[in-house]
Formats: sequence, C-alpha cells, structure tokens
Amino acid sequence: MLSHDAHRASAALLDWYHANARTLPWRSAPTPWRVLLSELMLQQTRVDTVVPYYERFLARWPTVEAFADAPLDEVLEAWAGLGYYRRARNLHRAARAAVAVGGVPPTVEGLRSLPGVGDYTAGAVASIAFGAAVPAVDGNVERVISRLLGLELDPKGAAGRRAIYAGAAALLPAERPGDLNQALMELGATLCAPRAPRCGQCPIRDGCRARAAGVQELLPRRKAKTPPVRVRGVAAWIEGDAGLLLARRPEEGLLAGMWELPGGELLPGEAPEEGLLRLLSARIGLAGAVGARVGAVTHLFTHRRLELEVFVLLPATSPPRLVDYYSDLRWAAPPWEGLPLSTLARKTLALSRRGPLLAAEPGRSWSTG
Repeated sequence: MLSHDAHRASAALLDWYHANARTLPWRSAPTPWRVLLSELMLQQTRVDTVVPYYERFLARWPTVEAFADAPLDEVLEAWAGLGYYRRARNLHRAARAAVAVGGVPPTVEGLRSLPGVGDYTAGAVASIAFGAAVPAVDGNVERVISRLLGLELDPKGAAGRRAIYAGAAALLPAERPGDLNQALMELGATLCAPRAPRCGQCPIRDGCRARAAGVQELLPRRKAKTPPVRVRGVAAWIEGDAGLLLARRPEEGLLAGMWELPGGELLPGEAPEEGLLRLLSARIGLAGAVGARVGAVTHLFTHRRLELEVFVLLPATSPPRLVDYYSDLRWAAPPWEGLPLSTLARKTLALSRRGPLLAAEPGRSWSTG
C-alpha cells in the first residue's frame, strides 16, 4: 500500500513525536476522563482556545464521576464561549452513561455507545487512554494520509474514508498506538499544514507520494464549501424592576438550553419591527410598541451567518408568559451568574452604550416584584 516500509515510517513518526510534541495539559497524564474531555472539547475548536477551558473544567471536575454529578446548567455556563454547545450536552450525557457502566469504556464499541462519541473520538480515547491499536482519524490525519498515499479521493466520501482509515491502520505499531495516532495529528497540525506545508522537516517526507509529485498543497481533494446562508433575526431588550427579560431556548436544536434576549428569525422581506412584534406575541404572549434600536450583531454559525438587530420593547399591558418555543423566562441582571449564555447572547447583552442595562425611562418598566 505504501511506497516505503510501514515499520520504518512508524518508527520515524514516533521518534519525531517524542522530540517535537507540543506540551499540552491532557498529554501529561492521559487518563480516560482527561482524554475524553479534551477530545470532545477539541472538536471544531483550536487547541489554544481549548487549553484554558480544559484546565478550568479539570480543576472543577477532576473525575468523570464529579462531572456526571454536576448540574447541566453549571456545565453550560462553564462552557460559554467555547461554541458548539451540543458538545457540552453530549459530554455531560456521556459522562453519566460512562458512570452508569462503571467508568469510561475501554473499547471502541463501548465508547461509540456514549452520546456524542463518533469513530474518531472512540479511536482516540481507546488508543491514547487504553493502548488499543485502532486508528483515530481527524482532519489532520486525513490530510497527512491523503498526501502520504497520494490519494485523489474526497476524504469525506465513503471510498476516501476507507482508504485513509486503512492507511492509518497500516502505520499502527503493536506498542504505543496512542502515541502514533497523536504523532499523525501533531504532524498535520504543525508541519503538514493545509497551505505551505514544511515538507523539509517532515519525518516521512521520503515516502510521501504527494511531495514526490509536487501536489502536496492540492491534497486532499475536497468538495468546495457551501457559503453560509444569510439569516436575518431580531431580539427584544425588555427591562423590568428585576432586570432584563431573558428567555431559554428549547432543549433540542441550535444553542439548546441557552438563555438569550427573546426574539427569533425574520421572514423573507419582513421589517424588523413587524417581525419582532410577531415573534414576541407568538412566543411569550407580548404585545407592545417597538422603541429605539439598541444595535446589531453578526454571528457566524457553521452554515449560517446571522445578522441580528436588537430593539427596545416598550411595556405592554400584560406580563410575558410562555406560549411557544421557549422553555423558560427569567428577569436577570449582570453579571448573569448561573445562566448559560452563548457567545451570541453575550454580544447582544453588551450592545447598550449606557452600561450593561439601558437606563429605564419613567413609566416604561414592568413591576416584576
């Protein structure tokens, strides 16, 4: 399969990793809980962003049992700013499922049964924490193996996935399979970059088919990304005696269980003021008059670019109530302790130029006491 001896390539990778691996907190003592925590945090997130979150989580919940006992709201609050909040919920569910079976499972099959754990994460935890000789193929490994083998296949397609998995498996030694998997990841993260790879420093450059053909920057072959869809949204800044009105999103879907200013997406061609009144009536039973525009924020999700405008809502004749969509309502004030807030929600809460809360105007505030 390979144009060079797999054993020699594996030895070269391990020697290179031993000499060049970055010092990362989860590598010092790769217990099953530490590896599982780091791998779920690292999904779709840069290492330098994850490190402080990982250290805070581990200090607060040093064992999988401690984390499983934590209330979900505390987990979501601690996760705030890391993005992709479904990972936090899956991590919490996975911890509880692991504790229910006596700890983090040692096999790929057992790990795959945990919520939010896919093939890559199962392979990473099984090999790094338990020494199982199974591949762990992430985006970095896809790139390294695609170039090493000179694969013209899309790594996300079925044929490409099979070829890359087989290529990674062929390099695995009976001993230190976790280190070999990490060596491949490290190589992709530091030398075998998407652009301008530093081939001269690569420990397996002599057997790399892409380098030999001069096409290393063209591999792997990926389908063109679809540009994010533009979405218009609107939210209400509603003040009462006890603070600002926040609403909790449903327990499923985007930003599940997170708190935000009440609002939602606009219909095509809908004016923001009209859409806000429509959404507030349908979701929290409010009617009123739209006041000043507080400001606007833009937030990029994986496939959506949300442009959100925020307006003051002047008090209506009846208090807000749950009607549809939201699971809870609450009056709150800074510093928002105990409330899981997404980065998007924090952007909107920081919009007021007159401080954390808009100065209440006489006669324009609900009594919430």
